[in-house]
Amino acid sequence: MKFKPLRDRVLVKYSEESEKSAGGLYIPDTAKEKPQKGEIIAVGPGRITEDGKLQKMDVKVGDVVLFDKYSGSKITMDNVEYLIVREEDVLGIIEK
Repeated sequence: MKFKPLRDRVLVKYSEESEKSAGGLYIPDTAKEKPQKGEIIAVGPGRITEDGKLQKMDVKVGDVVLFDKYSGSKITMDNVEYLIVREEDVLGIIEK
């Protein structure tokens, strides 16, 4: 798959969430919420400022990030679900 986001958008692959709760119960797919955490797969070039300059992105491919719950557009490519979000919807980078 080749995908290049435009401007200040990033392509995020959802992190796999555990199917078991902390108490040991299995959670059915219909009851699961989509995770707010994922790995950045592709990054656009950046945002164009009001004075016409390119502002580089703060995130890069491979970063694990948290993002707003209701942000972005969901897409499916090669049977994998991704999310396209603006950089401003990324809340932070999780450092290892």
